[in-house]
Amino acid sequence: MSDLQIVGLGLATLDVLIRLKEMPTWERGTRLNGFRLEGGGLVGTAMVAAAKLGARVGFVGTAGTDEAADLKLKSMVECGVDLSHLVRRDGPEDQIVVVHVHAETGERVFAGMEAWRRQPLRAEELDRDYITSAPYLHIDGFHNEAALQAAKWMRKAGKTVVMDGSKTDRPVREHQRALVPYVDVLITGAGFAKGLTGIEDIWQAGEAILEMGPRIFVETVGDEGSYTITADEQFHTPAFQVDVVDTTGAGDVFHGAYIVGLLQGWNPRQIAQFSTAVSAIKCTTLGGRAGIPSFEETLSFLREHTIELERRV
Repeated sequence: MSDLQIVGLGLATLDVLIRLKEMPTWERGTRLNGFRLEGGGLVGTAMVAAAKLGARVGFVGTAGTDEAADLKLKSMVECGVDLSHLVRRDGPEDQIVVVHVHAETGERVFAGMEAWRRQPLRAEELDRDYITSAPYLHIDGFHNEAALQAAKWMRKAGKTVVMDGSKTDRPVREHQRALVPYVDVLITGAGFAKGLTGIEDIWQAGEAILEMGPRIFVETVGDEGSYTITADEQFHTPAFQVDVVDTTGAGDVFHGAYIVGLLQGWNPRQIAQFSTAVSAIKCTTLGGRAGIPSFEETLSFLREHTIELERRV
């Protein structure tokens, strides 16, 4: 694909989702009231969301060569995500996550494989022309060396880097800090701003982050919505009230939708509303990808909430 709009470089997983009211123990089992096998991962799911919303998308990452690897890539293939530069590692898939979803709240707990960072993508495995062929690169820092190299290429090409900074209650790791100066749009989970800057107040932390390089900073905080800081404005976007089944992938989907909003040329307030709507709709279905809506379904949902957006491209 030579006309890509977004290239994603990062983590793609196979998610084993189980929905239950209480966790089993070594002494007592439990019953499940929901189960799904589905592709997941920060950038992987963001790219599926962008593709479902109509963007032309490519994904760069790693996968094994067994049936589990094929399963994790299945929804990418079905959505038309270009995988021509995916690197297959000979052997079984190791980027597998068991996701325990609380049946009453939709919150989740993850259990990943011990060896999933064993063979990260290397910078020399990247195709510079492919990476810079799209106006947007989306990274999560999972393949540290490769992500940094790709971000530097995009900066030299005058194109846009979007980064997923995960939710955290700790100081941000050095490999993620190293990426921030090359990032144009930083969208994070709760706690990342404090972990990066040491500043408690989200508005002050956001301003400090803009001084590090990004021109847009957004922190998502679950059912509280999101906070956006740019050089021109600061605002809070509330979450939409929906019947939550599973919050898995909600932030990842928000990222993919946000880049689609950037492609539309909407302003930051409109993009935040659109991304929040996509994420809310996703949360009504078990799995990180199954409930992702189409572009038109999202606009219809927004109209029901008296918000009017129009497709521009």
